[in-house]
Amino acid sequence: MDRKLTLAALLAMALAIASPALAVDKASAVLKDKDGKEVGNVELTDTPSGVLMRLVLDGVPPGDHAFHVHAVGKCEPPDFKSAGPHFNPDETKHGLMNPEGPHSGDMPNLHVPDSGKLTIEVFNEMVTLDAEQALLDDDGSAIVVHAVADDYKTDPAGNAGDRIACGVVTE
Repeated sequence: MDRKLTLAALLAMALAIASPALAVDKASAVLKDKDGKEVGNVELTDTPSGVLMRLVLDGVPPGDHAFHVHAVGKCEPPDFKSAGPHFNPDETKHGLMNPEGPHSGDMPNLHVPDSGKLTIEVFNEMVTLDAEQALLDDDGSAIVVHAVADDYKTDPAGNAGDRIACGVVTE
């Protein structure tokens, strides 16, 4: 009996050593405005071909807003400049319509209705949570909503205006 337990224990240890660490497949970000008020959240799910983001907003001004992943996992109000530039590990130009782009953090504009409430899913095939193009790298990343729409071509940020909401991506 002891021999079977010892063998089972050795097998379990060998499997644990040989198995890679479990990959992160979910993350989230709580979006806050410059006053620290929560205005939304994003649930991120890693897939084999990118990251699916489910965004829920409540309290963002109505209208068109740029929606980006920024390179640093910091959201210090009031201007959220601590989030750094757009997430851009390939060092491309900004813009979904730029022939030399886009940044990995560039995503379609949000169209927030008069209620200020929006639920939408956005798929970004240019990022992952913890492999190449990882949003959960050493300095993290942030999800940012801007004051106005992205023009999809002007480098470096699409003339998207001020950063009005920011959330750090966390496991």
